[in-house]
Formats: sequence, structure tokens, C-alpha cells
Amino acid sequence: MTQVPNIPPLIESEPRDFEDTGITSTVSVAGHPLHPLLVTFPVAFLVGAAATDIGFWSSNDAFWARASLWLIGAGFITGIVAALTGILDFLKIDRVRKRSAGWVHLFGNVAALLITLVNWILRYSNPVEAVIPQGIVLSILVSVILGVTGWYGGELAYRHKIGVVGRGSRREPS
Repeated sequence: MTQVPNIPPLIESEPRDFEDTGITSTVSVAGHPLHPLLVTFPVAFLVGAAATDIGFWSSNDAFWARASLWLIGAGFITGIVAALTGILDFLKIDRVRKRSAGWVHLFGNVAALLITLVNWILRYSNPVEAVIPQGIVLSILVSVILGVTGWYGGELAYRHKIGVVGRGSRREPS
């Protein structure tokens, strides 16, 4: 039997979420969901961009500004790929849409991608001039948003058993 966490959820939780076996992802290879794998790349790139922005701010070395530009570009592109797999689960698994965690995760990540695109465009022609102050603020804001949306993604996977190995139905009972 699955042990129920003894900490109260920050969001709603249904007792049946703890009793079923879980719902497999709609996008998987050999039963392994791709979305949790793919999100590691944009998170690493975009949090890394905040770190390289701080590196530029503290050293004034243009290397860090150029590194941020590349990290933001890589974060945006890999974020789009991760978003495509996530949106398929969002659209095809009822439990995701019925939980506020699914909506916070979706809209927060869309906001993070839009802010990342703006940050990338601002830096594209002159990566050094764009870092202070707007670039570093945008990078840190995206990192904070990703921390929050990552928490809610974890809630979906671990509390609500979405995108895990299991035999639960993707359709919720009415």
C-alpha cells in the first residue's frame, strides 16, 4: 500500500489519488514519460543563465554575458520541446486539468517561456549591454517562476501520480 504523506498539501488533494496506481504519460518511450526528462534541460539552462548574469554583474567580463545569451537561447528552444510533451499530457489526462497544480504549472511555464523569449530578444544584438539591469532581473524572475512551477510539477507527479508507471485511467470519473 502506498504511504500517504503526512504533510498537508499546498493545493487540493483527492484521497483516491493516493489509492490508485497512477496514470501513465501520453508521451513516453517504453513506458518512461518524456516530459520529466526533457524539463531538466530548460531548467538547467535558464537557472544557469541567472548564474552567468550574476557572474557578469560581479566581474564585468563579457564572457559571462555571451554565455547567458547562449544559455537563454538553449533554454528557450529546449523549453518549447518540453512544453510540447507537457501540453499533450495536459490535454489528454483529465486529472491534470482538474487540479489547480496543473493550471499553475501550465500558466507559470508559459509565462517563463514568454519572459525568456523577451530576454533573448533584448540580448541578441548586444548581449553585454542588455544584462544590467533588465537582463539579470528577467533571468532571476524566470528562475523563481521555474522553482514554483517545478514544485507544482512535482505535486502532479508525486502527489497526484500523473505521468508515472501505472494502470489508472486518463479519464476521471464524473
